[in-house]
Amino acid sequence: MFRENTDHLQTEFFNTVEGLPEKEKKRLADSWAQTFYTELFCRIDETPFAELYSGIYSRPNTPVNILAGIEILKAGYGWSDEELYEAFLFNLQVRYALGLRTLGEGNFELRTLYNFRARVSVHMRESGENLYDQLFS
Repeated sequence: MFRENTDHLQTEFFNTVEGLPEKEKKRLADSWAQTFYTELFCRIDETPFAELYSGIYSRPNTPVNILAGIEILKAGYGWSDEELYEAFLFNLQVRYALGLRTLGEGNFELRTLYNFRARVSVHMRESGENLYDQLFS
């Protein structure tokens, strides 16, 4: 079932970022990760992707803005899928850029990304519509 991700707008009081010394928090807030978060991640329109999901209530899915954001980072850095996944799991700047403030929060299996890509690809093949073109509409 599709649900827009707004969790990143309300962070937990105790999180990895808040546990950093002030100097490191400022450095993180002044890094590319903050720019990516505010200028790209927060502007991702997830609604065009809703049709890829069942309307039946089911377990929570990995948010579209995280999956799309991670694809943007992959393309920008030229990462392989394994490098991308490792960066997602362990790189605090990558997680910060994707609205995640705690290591271990929002983790998913790599096959989740493969399944998402497959659904987007099938949708494009069947409808001729590239959902990634609508990310920032």
